[in-house]
Amino acid sequence: MASILRVVENTDSKTHIMYKANLSYRQLERYLDLLLDKGLLKVVAVEHQSRPAELFAATDRGLSFLNAYHVLKEVLREKKAP
Repeated sequence: MASILRVVENTDSKTHIMYKANLSYRQLERYLDLLLDKGLLKVVAVEHQSRPAELFAATDRGLSFLNAYHVLKEVLREKKAP
C-alpha cells in the first residue's frame, strides 16, 4: 500500500502504478479498492487525448499514512542500545 501511495503522491494512471509499484493487475485492483475504501486514495477524472481518463492521487489522509509508515520504518531500523 505504501508503494502505491508513494507512486501517486503525484497523480498517476493505473498502468503506471502497476509497473512502478511492481504489482500484478489483480494485486493492483485489490489494493486500489482498499485504499479508495479507506479514503487514502482518490480518483481524479481528466481528459486525455479527447477522452475521459481516470488518474489516482493520494488524499491528505493517504499522505499522513505514508508519513507514519516512514516514521515506523525508521523506528524499526534503529538499533537498540546495549
